[in-house]
Amino acid sequence: MERTQAPEALTAQDEATTGPHRRRRKPRLRRLTQTDNVVLALMIGVPAAIHLGLVWLPTLGSVALSFTEWSGLGGLETMEWAGLQNYKDIFTAYPPFWPALSHNVRWLLFFFLVPTTIGLLLAYLLDKNLRGTRVYQSVIFLPVVLSLAIVGFIWELIYEQESGLLNNVVQSTVAPGFAPDWLADPSLNLWAVLVAAGWRHVGYVMILFLAGLKSVDPSLREAAALDGANEWQTFRHVIFPSLAPVNVVVVVITTIESLRAFDIVYVINGGRNGLELLSVLVTDNVIGEASLVGYGSALAVVLLLISLMVIMPYVYRKFREDLNR
Repeated sequence: MERTQAPEALTAQDEATTGPHRRRRKPRLRRLTQTDNVVLALMIGVPAAIHLGLVWLPTLGSVALSFTEWSGLGGLETMEWAGLQNYKDIFTAYPPFWPALSHNVRWLLFFFLVPTTIGLLLAYLLDKNLRGTRVYQSVIFLPVVLSLAIVGFIWELIYEQESGLLNNVVQSTVAPGFAPDWLADPSLNLWAVLVAAGWRHVGYVMILFLAGLKSVDPSLREAAALDGANEWQTFRHVIFPSLAPVNVVVVVITTIESLRAFDIVYVINGGRNGLELLSVLVTDNVIGEASLVGYGSALAVVLLLISLMVIMPYVYRKFREDLNR
């Protein structure tokens, strides 16, 4: 007669390896080898060193120079302490500052209201997998690979008064005598340049939002549809809040692109006659004929502070919302 083993006779090893409630062994954590430590140190240290050397050290250097009077020539022994005098002169005794600040504010508002909105709309439409989506993406994104200087040259040909594309098209179709000088008229050239710069920025924003839309969980849209939400309600209450990380990136990039604009206006008329910007004033004072390094550094610090005033409250609010979830 075959003998059967009683349940009580099961060993501890059998209990650990049989039955639905068998114990799971904890995975062992592999210790990092010396090679792993070297690789991690290089992966973290090299980018951090580059960022420190190319971003933070020049920034801190500009802040320090902003409190001095220095022509940039003759060595550091020619540098003199100026305290807050450079900042006082900027706000009280430097006529180009306020027009340049006004132009930068207009540039910033225009970029947020027009190219960013158009980029979001295009991204939303292309996310629907329309026929020829890849072609549309390539065509819209193409200006992004061009520098602002090249964009300036292209739009100079479009805006040229006598033989430019825009005036010729309007004259032949709508108004025969239409021939404004888009880039020489101070009341028109800023808006003309904003259109040119916005043409490039649209593709950049579109790609960022398109990448964000691809990561939105489809089940969220399905749940909104089941609840009876229309397309606008779905976008406003479901899709757009899901793009919060991308929105932070767009806000930061748009602010930086707006306030550091330099190439396109410098190509057109040297940043003068209605196209004055803070970045142009910094360049003119640091490497221009004046060679006022301390004064130009103070202008750069003012530009940095304006950028932080726009970026930091939005970033802080977004990160705070994420932490409270």
